[in-house]
Amino acid sequence: MRSPRLFFSQRPVLVMAPLGIVTAIELTIAVMFVAFLIWSLANYLYVSFGHLHMHKAGEKVWQAKFRSVSLRLGYIGNTCWAFLFFPVTRGSSILPLVGLTSESSIKYHIWLGHLSNALFALHAVGFLIYWAMTNQMAEVLEWSETYVSNVAGVIAIAIATVIWATSLPRFRRKMFELFFYTHHLYILYIIFYVLHVGPAYFCMILPGIFLFAVDRYLRFLQSRNRARLLSARALPCGVVELNFSKSPGLYYNPTSILFVNVPSISKLQWHPFTVTSNCNMEQDKLSILVKTEGSWTQKLYQQISSSVDRLEVSVEGPYGPNSAHFLRHESLVMVSGGSGISPFISIVRELIFQSNNNPDYKIPNVHLICVFKKSADLSMLNIMLPVSDAPTELSKLQLQIEAYVTRDSEQPKTDTLKELQSIWFKSNPSDSPVSGALGCNSWLWLAVVIASSFVMFLLLLGIVTRFYIYPIERNGTEVYHYSYKCLWDMFLVCVCVFLASSAVFLWLKKQQNAIEVKQIQNMEVPTPTTSPSSWFHTADRELEESLPNQCLVQATKFHFGERPNLNKILLDVKGTDVGVLVCGPRKMRHEVAKICSSGLADNLHFESISFSW
Repeated sequence: MRSPRLFFSQRPVLVMAPLGIVTAIELTIAVMFVAFLIWSLANYLYVSFGHLHMHKAGEKVWQAKFRSVSLRLGYIGNTCWAFLFFPVTRGSSILPLVGLTSESSIKYHIWLGHLSNALFALHAVGFLIYWAMTNQMAEVLEWSETYVSNVAGVIAIAIATVIWATSLPRFRRKMFELFFYTHHLYILYIIFYVLHVGPAYFCMILPGIFLFAVDRYLRFLQSRNRARLLSARALPCGVVELNFSKSPGLYYNPTSILFVNVPSISKLQWHPFTVTSNCNMEQDKLSILVKTEGSWTQKLYQQISSSVDRLEVSVEGPYGPNSAHFLRHESLVMVSGGSGISPFISIVRELIFQSNNNPDYKIPNVHLICVFKKSADLSMLNIMLPVSDAPTELSKLQLQIEAYVTRDSEQPKTDTLKELQSIWFKSNPSDSPVSGALGCNSWLWLAVVIASSFVMFLLLLGIVTRFYIYPIERNGTEVYHYSYKCLWDMFLVCVCVFLASSAVFLWLKKQQNAIEVKQIQNMEVPTPTTSPSSWFHTADRELEESLPNQCLVQATKFHFGERPNLNKILLDVKGTDVGVLVCGPRKMRHEVAKICSSGLADNLHFESISFSW
């Protein structure tokens, strides 16, 4: 049973469209953070109003105060920027230290992005109004040699506006590719932003940018190799399962995420998919489930269905939680919508492994509620069990599955069903198994990369300052250009991250190549003997051919033409510690969150698994 820890409580207290699902600890930290920003702004203004500086002859006091307010709003926006990059650092993040993952923290990046952009917009508009009032509009085009560049600030806010506008929910959902590509303008944004704020305020945001730079470069190094794609299974519902060769030393927990890039479709687009395989049961294989919903996934499904003999794929990850925290619960209720069943497949497989290999471990009772639109979508249940030569024992796992089909009111007929299509891909010597960017002891090597690169940065910065910049300014006759100092800071960060990350990555890659044994490529993945869609018409003889499938059939109850009454199902669950996991459309996640936060059942512990909020 999970110990009650108030600080890490996941009980939702606020469920609303603008913010999404907000837990008690998230709301507390958000309120404290906003209070800190208000206090910082008040303190800045109190000090600045006491020492007002008139920047132009004849300037009025209220105009000087107006300028001071506009300037301090930029300071507060910079404080938000100091935290902006932490939620989007996947492999080098400190989030796992507090029990968070990058996918669950995306909403923090969104909140901070909206808040910082709003503050920067007020900062920019305020200065434009001030310059117009004091007849100093020429200041917009100033690039000072001794102070910050106003032009760089104008360029930065222009780029930020484009990124901000295309990231709004309605825009992002309708034109995702435009949102994706414009978000890559962040590189130019950072450059001009630093040129505008200067070295001192760059130091405030340096930790987040430094970790993000390390993470981004390590991801680049990992993605340079083509992953060895062994096979694929195309399901009749427009879902495809991709099976990759995996390094036996790669360990990941259930609900982990793998980012996939297919150059033949798009060389720039990376899409996240939940890992459905279990690294304990399938030590040399990693699988993901892809649902055809957008143009990218449709093109992928078409390529695989056309029986191509080889498909070049690059991957990043997998990324996920540090522990299988769901095992701590007495019972589990998992609610999925459509392809949202993917993370629960990995959880079920982990529970199967634990029940077969740890007889003394108390395995939670599992109630899986999956909602599909069409009867063909039931074929996704067909990959609930891993395809393995080793026997899979389900009798020790108390599993109950309820499958709801909302748009079909009757059972499907056998003559309308399509067989699963299995595709095998030719191996290429240049392809390599999926492995972590920094090997097995990733946290240890990550600490080495971060520490060595940062120490190197401080040393090089001190050397450049002492032996290059200082001699120029020492005589007092010449001033080193202020923007050049900013460029030196950014350049040294990139150089140090490049050197330290490359050295560690290449060293580990050399060791891995020396000890890696080539994996056998003729592993047989048979087509399943039955599919859930045909369970209604399956004879006893067919069920007896596969005992795990038989147990799965017996554990499944089907409902056609109706939706689950989630309120009744959840409130009727017995037990003192019930973990409620939901993955699916936003409406479904919000409905489950409201039930768990209603106070009608204190035994429900909520968790949402999704990138969107």
